[in-house]
Amino acid sequence: MELFDYLLRLGDDALITAQRLGEWSARAPEMEEDIALSNIALDQLGAARMFLTYAGEVEGAGRDEDALAYLRSDQEFRNVQLVELVDADFATTIAKLLCLSVYQHLLYLALSDSEDERIAAIAGKAVKESAYHVDHSALWTVRLGAGTHESHRRMTAALEEVWPFTYELFETDDVVKRLAGVAVDPATLRDQWSTRVHGVLQAGELAVPQTSWHPTGGRSGKHTEALSYLLAEMQVLHRAHPGATW
Repeated sequence: MELFDYLLRLGDDALITAQRLGEWSARAPEMEEDIALSNIALDQLGAARMFLTYAGEVEGAGRDEDALAYLRSDQEFRNVQLVELVDADFATTIAKLLCLSVYQHLLYLALSDSEDERIAAIAGKAVKESAYHVDHSALWTVRLGAGTHESHRRMTAALEEVWPFTYELFETDDVVKRLAGVAVDPATLRDQWSTRVHGVLQAGELAVPQTSWHPTGGRSGKHTEALSYLLAEMQVLHRAHPGATW
């Protein structure tokens, strides 16, 4: 079931990102940003739906995208811990989005050549959207980093908070190795990611955080408590009214 597990990883990263970004609806610093983050959330949700639909078909147990999104426990999710972190500050959202979107853009570019035609097709569509996500988060990173003393302080703090969680993005395991030709070894994306992200930080007069703490475990179902709270809110309606339709 390596393919099923890999599809969950792709879908869950996008799904949880969409949920977190959706929390900014009507709360963003300005109206234009409110719309922008909502649109990025919808892009992520679209990718999540396609990956999770395919995952359900591969599993062959009768679970569709809704069942996989709303009827799994936190230990069954395969997203990296980075995407589930609480966005207590707008700068945290931007720092997370920058790190994730650069990774996703590189990943989708590589996956567009996957031997699995379905994955290649989904990635080919998602790569165009992720390019915008990179541009948007990079512009905000520079704007905040090179802005006022306060915006620089908060962007620096946000980067220091999320940076340790970026290392998990590039971990390789047996699932990826067994899917050679279908999946992409994330370790091969690390150098390109570092070059692009470091370039944005330099433009924003921001230092690259230094840390020896690298939390991990998301790909195997080990998550922070933040995911439990997120899923409780995201899943409550579906679980309260199973099988309900509009």
